[in-house]
Amino acid sequence: MDEAVSVARARALFGASPRPLAFVPTMGALHEGHLELVRRARARCASVGVSLFVNPLQFGVNEDLAAYPRDRDGDRAKLEGAGVDVLFAPEAATMYGDGFTTYVDVGPLGTTFEGAFRPHHFRGVTTVIAKLLNIVAPDVLFLGQKDAQQAVILRKMIGELDFPVELVIVPTVRESDGLAMSSRNQYLDATLRAAAPTLQRALQAMRAALEAGSDRGDAIAAGTAQLSPVAKLDYLDVVDERTFEPIERFRAPAIIVGAARFGTTRLIDNLWIES
Repeated sequence: MDEAVSVARARALFGASPRPLAFVPTMGALHEGHLELVRRARARCASVGVSLFVNPLQFGVNEDLAAYPRDRDGDRAKLEGAGVDVLFAPEAATMYGDGFTTYVDVGPLGTTFEGAFRPHHFRGVTTVIAKLLNIVAPDVLFLGQKDAQQAVILRKMIGELDFPVELVIVPTVRESDGLAMSSRNQYLDATLRAAAPTLQRALQAMRAALEAGSDRGDAIAAGTAQLSPVAKLDYLDVVDERTFEPIERFRAPAIIVGAARFGTTRLIDNLWIES
């Protein structure tokens, strides 16, 4: 596996890679969800590139940038074992030089739900992915469904800014009890870990209520009732799959989204309903 830390070296390595070239952007602390993206990319394309970069622009003032889990050596070993051809692992100073002031803003879509709880988060996401797409120039970009609003926002950005890349959104990989795999799961103690799958149960209960004909408010109540008492709900709702705006009556395609805090750990999850 070839590695690069500079933009120039990354461009050279990605540019020399056989096509089609797949790209999987990550922030490290890799788990099976990330590796499933790599496996999908490996099965689809001649070459696979991955970025390993904890992006400071998408962390708020009181968020866990410094504490975000990092395991560079372990991540490299996992990626090499998964058949990655090129790894781009820059430092923050490489991506954002002195006086950096250029950002990508997708407007109102980035201000609701996660955007409301994490102001400027999506501006950081869109900016770093735009930079990475320019550096890597992949044919296919692989993202996970777990970050549903992020995937919808990046799909919009790719279309509106005419990036010549195909987007593939891969279903969420889960633990045996339904908990979505996340780098933040390791922050949960035994009690909170046992409670965390109730977020997925809340989503499933909301879906069942909607499919039974309940209106949005009653469905939210049905879902909320499934959440563990130790959890603090940030939101639970059903949204249009393209606009991310709440819908009053269930219709597909749609996404049921939820976020809750288990102790100091904030988890997100969703259900994509295609039909």
